[in-house]
Amino acid sequence: MKPTIHGLLLLAALALLPAVSGEYYVNLGSQMLIAVIFASSLNLLVGYAGLTSLGHAAYLGLSAYIAAWLALRLGLGHAMAAPLTLLATTAIGGVFGWIALRASGLSFLMLTLALSQVVWGLAYRWTSVTNGDNGLSGLTRPAPFGIDMENSNAYYWFVLSITAVVLLVVGRLVNSPFGASLRGTRDQARRMSSLGYNVWAIRWCAFVGASFVGAVAGLLYVYFHKYVHPSVLSVTASAEVLLSVIAGGAGTLAGPAVGAVLVVLLKNYASGYIERWNMLLGAVFVFIVLVMPHGIVPGVRTLLARWKGGRA
Repeated sequence: MKPTIHGLLLLAALALLPAVSGEYYVNLGSQMLIAVIFASSLNLLVGYAGLTSLGHAAYLGLSAYIAAWLALRLGLGHAMAAPLTLLATTAIGGVFGWIALRASGLSFLMLTLALSQVVWGLAYRWTSVTNGDNGLSGLTRPAPFGIDMENSNAYYWFVLSITAVVLLVVGRLVNSPFGASLRGTRDQARRMSSLGYNVWAIRWCAFVGASFVGAVAGLLYVYFHKYVHPSVLSVTASAEVLLSVIAGGAGTLAGPAVGAVLVVLLKNYASGYIERWNMLLGAVFVFIVLVMPHGIVPGVRTLLARWKGGRA
């Protein structure tokens, strides 16, 4: 009950952001929420399945490009383009998962990197579809139930509602019997196999689920920016979301969210004062690893437990 109450209080506090801040901070909040969804999608693989991917930006980028192409080249409305985008991106994720899960460990990581680089190369070279280095622009935001999403406040509340739904669904999934079996494949894959579980199929389902949630983040990303560039598919984008998951605490629901907020804040604020802001991000990550090796959220929980134990 307590986590539910805390979650509702946090949701209510976040919903009040447009009332107490300007448009800049509202837009920054939208970017943070999109990053939270994206980090949560990767956490399904890294935290719960034990599969470290260095090519997860492929699904955000594919979703953004497919949505933009359907709208600009085929003239489809958002009501048609959005579900087709989610379906297509998830299907591609299923194919990529079928390929990458033939390996494990470092080989799996390299395969995900290679697949994402194929998509990145296509985005740059297939100019008739992606417009190359110029990207795709001229997009609009949807208007569900007649609500004007061009308004920053309205779009923020729209993203916040989707973020809440995504986190709720992910939370239910990882705490379900499937989530337990997924953690079992992470911790004792051979034992799970000997008990009759299809380890490959469980991991593949997690891969497909992570691709779908990543596609949701990609849709929100392209709606927010109304523009998509091949850089969204880069190794840097994949590394940033992986850093968010690890820094916040892989295998926890709150960890990737905290890590994503931290990365977005550093990117937006530190880059204004430091040209090589990535160095600062690296230094912060090293500090977190040294002080809280399991991530910020597990580290804070450990400190609170020790403090309560000391008081007792």
